[in-house]
Amino acid sequence: METNRNIDIRTVEGFGEEWARFNQSTITLDEKKQIFTDYFQIFPWELLQDKEAIGADIGCGSGRWASLVAPKVHHLHAVDASDKALNVARKTLQEMQNVSFHHASVDQLPFDDEFLDFAYSLGVLHHVPNTAGAIKSVAKKLKKGAPFLIYLYYAFDNQPAWYRMIWKLSEVNRAVISKLPHAARHAVCEGIAASVYWPLARTARLMTRLKLPTRSWPLSYYQDKSFYVMRTDSLDRFGTRLEQRFTKAQIQTMLQDAGFKDIRFSERTPYWCAVGIKA
Repeated sequence: METNRNIDIRTVEGFGEEWARFNQSTITLDEKKQIFTDYFQIFPWELLQDKEAIGADIGCGSGRWASLVAPKVHHLHAVDASDKALNVARKTLQEMQNVSFHHASVDQLPFDDEFLDFAYSLGVLHHVPNTAGAIKSVAKKLKKGAPFLIYLYYAFDNQPAWYRMIWKLSEVNRAVISKLPHAARHAVCEGIAASVYWPLARTARLMTRLKLPTRSWPLSYYQDKSFYVMRTDSLDRFGTRLEQRFTKAQIQTMLQDAGFKDIRFSERTPYWCAVGIKA
């Protein structure tokens, strides 16, 4: 694999291991639909009506979101830079007859320019060296008027200073944990899920029941999520070598520079989900 491509090899390998371990097969359908709605709440499905829409899942991972998108469209292309992840996705989507699989990085998408009616990339493009370039790569493959949904880790720009300080401290841990051997990395992340994610999330649940504000409570998003989701996301957060975070303004600029208009952001967690229309 060429070293000058928009890809981080160790990060790709890490995600291949993650999806092989957490293939999402035990998550309940209700929880999967709930999380799907969290991401897709701003997606303009109405733009795909009256057409046999063809789209792409950029960084499909285990295929968990593709399993809910494919029944809504004519054809879905599942793309991932990890062959291990694609093997998991093939099993997840084996009953879907309208899904094709592609082992490719975001800078080498196997489509003609202006071919796709829509695309989405959730929790992926902050793990490549050049996120702005990756967004432009996707934009080239979209038809004019096609929507693109993206989720990028946010820079806590809507949170207080003390919250951002906690994140900076956690970054020190991530820098160490992500370089551990495979087994040790998984074990440490399991411990973080049990000792940090679970208690903070369940405290947020109690606060909600007591009608106390949780917007700035760390990991409040997980208050109604299963421990399986916490384990997955702990590994994603602390076990990934390359991670970037962006402010809302930075994401807006990257989308505009890639040729998107009518950009909208979700105003609830997870931040930042954004959708733009190819101009």
